[in-house]
Amino acid sequence: MPINRPIYSVTDINRYIKSVVSNDENLKYIFVKGEISNFKVGANGHLYFSLKDNECLINVAMFANYACKLISNPKNGDHVIVLASVDVYPARGTYQLIAYDMEQKGQGSILVELEKLKKKLFSEGLFDESRKRKINIYPNKIGVITAPNSAAIKDIVINIKRRYPIAEIYFFPSQVQGESAPKELLKAFNISQKYDLDTLIIGRGGGASEDLSAFNDETLVRAIATSKMPVIAAVGHEIDSTLVDYVCDKRASTPTGAAEIATVDQREIHQRLQYAIDDMKESILQKMDLIKNNYLSLKDKFAKSLINKTSLIQKDIENSRYNLNKCIKDKFLYLRKDLEMYKEKLIALNPNNVLSRGYSLSVDENGNVIKNVNQLKIGQSIQTIVKNGRIISTVNEVKEN
Repeated sequence: MPINRPIYSVTDINRYIKSVVSNDENLKYIFVKGEISNFKVGANGHLYFSLKDNECLINVAMFANYACKLISNPKNGDHVIVLASVDVYPARGTYQLIAYDMEQKGQGSILVELEKLKKKLFSEGLFDESRKRKINIYPNKIGVITAPNSAAIKDIVINIKRRYPIAEIYFFPSQVQGESAPKELLKAFNISQKYDLDTLIIGRGGGASEDLSAFNDETLVRAIATSKMPVIAAVGHEIDSTLVDYVCDKRASTPTGAAEIATVDQREIHQRLQYAIDDMKESILQKMDLIKNNYLSLKDKFAKSLINKTSLIQKDIENSRYNLNKCIKDKFLYLRKDLEMYKEKLIALNPNNVLSRGYSLSVDENGNVIKNVNQLKIGQSIQTIVKNGRIISTVNEVKEN
């Protein structure tokens, strides 16, 4: 009796092998050492070469968006360590390495040691998903650890104020690269733990992979694992993941992304309120239709028998109206309280309230806010704005701190 066997095409076989290789975690982001041979640069900036040892050889491709970040130009004969994943090219049925980074063999030991540390911390449970905490997207206080006067802090502050302006932002400055960066980051983190924060953001703007070493410091990683509040990593590097990324409760690829993870957009709050009002209106209309339909049905069916019970029916209708009105009032009172709460929070941000507490604001004759004594000249007329008016004065002397 003949046996029915499936018949596969070459494409079926090659695609199946690619899916097996692509889904094997042991073949993703691995370090491979060897000597470069058959090196060439494609017209589009891609690098193509082979890695060989004493016995074997494997083809490697490094695409231009990764190749442009290499510190030195590779060449035949170089002994290197590459960070790569194994991939299959189905059209030819061949496999190769797709490289993301490359270092000279002497420098490659740093990557090896980093991988050892990563596995050590992973085995201790510091990176477990079970210990990740949920981010409170309605925070009162948010802490930020990053470099002072950097694009990162500006992006975070701008986006938090845009999305959720009632949140207070606490800044803990630190260097984010260089020899002193790990100690400064750890010091800033320890200071942040003294504050009652809802969320802590730690990170930096974009940079080359070699600038991220401070975020692989073991002492810093272990400290973050003990944080009192959830921590969001915003190292700002799409390709490389630091140990801080693994230990934090959430990871964002950019500082702007961290601000979005840390807060809810106020437009969503307004939208939810509108949905609640619409639902309430719909519920009221349905209730009224139900009462009306029930009443008409009873009237048509039992008109003759209910002549003597008119007063009772009227009483039921009045009770229904009373309950309906009470329901509407309660619902509106509930929404009004919520709206008043948000109104009070927004009023608290009004600059006029700051003036009412005894502060003042000085401007020059053109209305520009005076932020620095270097803006002033002797004899210049200025205005000082207080709660209930303006004070016009002339500068007689300027002293700098």
